[in-house]
Amino acid sequence: MPLTTQDRDLIRRCLHHEAGAWNEFVDRYLGLVYHVINHTAHLRSYPIKPHEAEDIVATVLLQVIDNDYAALRQFRGKSSLSSYLTVIARRVCVQELARRAGIKETSAIAAGEPPAKAESAPIESLEEVGKLLKKLPEKERTVVRMYYLEGLSYEEISAELDVPVNSIGAILTRARKKMKGDDNGEA
Repeated sequence: MPLTTQDRDLIRRCLHHEAGAWNEFVDRYLGLVYHVINHTAHLRSYPIKPHEAEDIVATVLLQVIDNDYAALRQFRGKSSLSSYLTVIARRVCVQELARRAGIKETSAIAAGEPPAKAESAPIESLEEVGKLLKKLPEKERTVVRMYYLEGLSYEEISAELDVPVNSIGAILTRARKKMKGDDNGEA
């Protein structure tokens, strides 16, 4: 769906700092951003509390207005504004959930609690992510990057890579085993 005249006008008004434009923007898209965050957290089996969702929503909105609305200035209008905001919200959410999972794990270890099961242990740094990804064949590395770092859905990955959607989960499972070193010495 292309950019509507109403959205184009709203973007223009925000970029020109017109009175009430940002409030109208927030009123119009706040529900969408909340939905994307809750849905993304659900897809990643991350139980999200209302205050965490609020924090992530605030982070998304701050990203939109950061550097004098740089995100809106970069929008080219080749999709609907809601689609564009969905991508921004999903990426911010995935990054925040990964960061929060790392903080929880680090806090638990510091408190002397045993580490979480290997299946749910978070990756704590981008450097570690890079090292783990290098263990994977190209196809698995690409799927892991697209799912965990870019926040794409199975359907989006399937379409972009021309891979059957029902094989994405299996690829991710294989990749997780290899990254944890559970692949019978093949990692």
